[in-house]
Amino acid sequence: MGKIIIKTAEQIEGIRKSSRLAAKTLDFAEQFVKPGVSTEFIDDKVEEFILKNNAVPAPKGYHGFPKASCISPNDVICHGIPSENTILQDGDIINIDITTILDGYYGDTSRMFTVGKISPAAEKLIDTTFHCLNLGIEQVKPGNRFGNIGFVINRYAKAKGFSVVYEFCGHGVGIEFHEEPQVDHASRKNTGAVMKPGMIFTIEPMINQGKSKADIDKNDGWTARTTDNKLSAQFEHTILVTETGYEVLTDIHEDYEIT
Repeated sequence: MGKIIIKTAEQIEGIRKSSRLAAKTLDFAEQFVKPGVSTEFIDDKVEEFILKNNAVPAPKGYHGFPKASCISPNDVICHGIPSENTILQDGDIINIDITTILDGYYGDTSRMFTVGKISPAAEKLIDTTFHCLNLGIEQVKPGNRFGNIGFVINRYAKAKGFSVVYEFCGHGVGIEFHEEPQVDHASRKNTGAVMKPGMIFTIEPMINQGKSKADIDKNDGWTARTTDNKLSAQFEHTILVTETGYEVLTDIHEDYEIT
């Protein structure tokens, strides 16, 4: 494992601003999530919004990724490429993942959206995934170990009858798109690096209805799907370790207290 960057006060403020913009972009995108709309249309609107706010979308061009955001419907776990051929239908669930670069700083967040009326099973998956994210966030405080985030997430998801994707994980963020540490969502208790004030990283559990494994699309090299075509859900926040706990930098609705 490489060195985990402890951010300065100036860097934290820059990352906070970018994180807030990423969250505002998700709010903006919500109005377009409806039956008959293509995921490419949503992506175009997202890119316009980010550029209008003097930022750039981090995914575009990253290792050749062609679009401004990742939009992952139904059985797509993550890294879904927006397309004019992917048309939202009633009953779909989708994850929109936004990363902005504002004044050189990165902010990263994603959440689930529902299209029309979804099934009770899909609702249970989304609720469980959101609770997994919150359980992970509650583990963030100086002196705790990163493995405890994945430990509580995996324990809860399994208790609800779901599986945790282990092939993708959270990560340090802020100065670069992906930094140390790797934040696993299924891990052993009291393992991993120790959290320290000034560390910033994402927690982004991906929870599957069925098997935990992912299949990467051989044609585009990005789209990760469930191997059994069952649904997958994901939520993501960017978190700062404070002197006494955490601050959710991508929380613009005051859902979380700063601890």
